Amino acid sequence: MSENTTETAATGIIVPPKPAKSFRVTLNIGYRADRMDNVLLEALHAQEENLSLKIISRGALKDLFTNGRVEIKGQRAKSNSSIAKGITYVDILGY
Repeated sequence: MSENTTETAATGIIVPPKPAKSFRVTLNIGYRADRMDNVLLEALHAQEENLSLKIISRGALKDLFTNGRVEIKGQRAKSNSSIAKGITYVDILGY
């Protein structure tokens, strides 16, 4: 295991490092989602830690994707990417 990742003892899941000045959303879904943006928008509206992201509009979220400020495992995410069943760590840069 790389020194840049951590593994939780209870689950054995490898957690990628969180970028500086970013907000992390942990998506845990029981199904494969066809579009990432819909699942992420729902998760952002449900969370309570970052109020500016809690009230984000669909258009503002689209701008974050367009400007490369949404990442999964350190790589730029696309709004129309699918998400696999299970846990996905999404980082929103600048929050």
